[in-house]
Amino acid sequence: MDEKTHYRGFGPVLGLPIQDGRADLSALPAHLQAIRESFPPVLEKAKEPLVGITTDGHVVPDLFALQDTGWDPGPAKKAATAFLDRLTPAQREDVLFAVDADEWRMWINAFPNWDPHGLRLADLEPAQRARALAIVEESLSATGFSDARTAMKLNAALGELVDSYRDTLAEYAYFFAVFGTPSTTEPWGWQLWGHHLDMHCFIIGRQMVLTPTFLGAEPAEADRGTHKGLRLFDEQRTAGLDLRRSLRPEQARRAVLNPSMRVQDLPAELADPVNGRERGGAAQDNRVIPYAGLPAGGLSHRQRESLLHLVKTYAQRLPDGPAAAFMEGVERHLDDTHIAWVGGSGNDDAFYYRIHSPVVLIEYDCHQGVFLDNDQPEPFHVHTIVRTPNGGDYGRDLLRRHLAHHHPQQRIGR
Repeated sequence: MDEKTHYRGFGPVLGLPIQDGRADLSALPAHLQAIRESFPPVLEKAKEPLVGITTDGHVVPDLFALQDTGWDPGPAKKAATAFLDRLTPAQREDVLFAVDADEWRMWINAFPNWDPHGLRLADLEPAQRARALAIVEESLSATGFSDARTAMKLNAALGELVDSYRDTLAEYAYFFAVFGTPSTTEPWGWQLWGHHLDMHCFIIGRQMVLTPTFLGAEPAEADRGTHKGLRLFDEQRTAGLDLRRSLRPEQARRAVLNPSMRVQDLPAELADPVNGRERGGAAQDNRVIPYAGLPAGGLSHRQRESLLHLVKTYAQRLPDGPAAAFMEGVERHLDDTHIAWVGGSGNDDAFYYRIHSPVVLIEYDCHQGVFLDNDQPEPFHVHTIVRTPNGGDYGRDLLRRHLAHHHPQQRIGR
């Protein structure tokens, strides 16, 4: 075994039809055709009217409200204006979209098999790229920006490890887009998307929505190379295990959907070759996801605190004011929250969990290999997704409310 190209005993997968950040599904080897069949129909789904993730196809009304969270949007607006002002006319045309454009929903955590929108960070001059990333930094908490940059660098670490897709598995192989006109009062936002990192930030006054947000890593810890020592998801993993281990046996029987993560032990709906166990990934904006697992209404005080702590490990990517507003919404609907688990709860186990309520969907999944050849889910390949169900994703419900109040003649798109 060549330790230089192996990670914890697993070797690189070669010959995938991926080049310069794009996938050619028609060139997939025969043994990978299941991936082609499971590949999300992103463009088709983006043209459907946005309803939102629901439990039964019907949106729960009046869950969200326009409010002042105390966050100052000025620095983010200033950074966005500086970025746009220093682009060429052609670049501005490529990066700037209407605030309700379909392109919000055209993203994937793998590689697009279509002509992607936005500007690729790798194609920008260093100063332009720095100004784009400054928008992200001014919009997020220090933790949120660090997580985003770590995901980008771990993508590059994977490129160094497998050494066959360096144009694709790179630190700046991500697309960036701006929606609307940056403002401190009117709605606008930005999108950063690519392999293992998809962030959608909608800003309206002193309020923010940061969903959908997908973060992943293969591997979640770089043990060599340029980015040696970088790690991601330690808090999310530890907090998940703490919650699972706090459950009494009768509670665990309800929460655990399947005690094993071995592919051969899982029903088909929990072993998708592309999405694993996740329900809320790309092209799933309108998916019906019934509640599953253990209702949180019967949790003890300590268990409720453990659940809130787990949610906070994701909310802390937001600035203080929006993060507090996010957590207040979660607490209001805590009794309607459900906890689902797949797999074991040992220190070295692979597992999946889902936290699902009317106002939040969080998923954490240990995945099989894509660029490494592990055929079972492993703790070092992680996918996470955070969504706002019932029409809250992309800030769409807030945008409707804003337009109805301030611009009643303006119609929202899909």
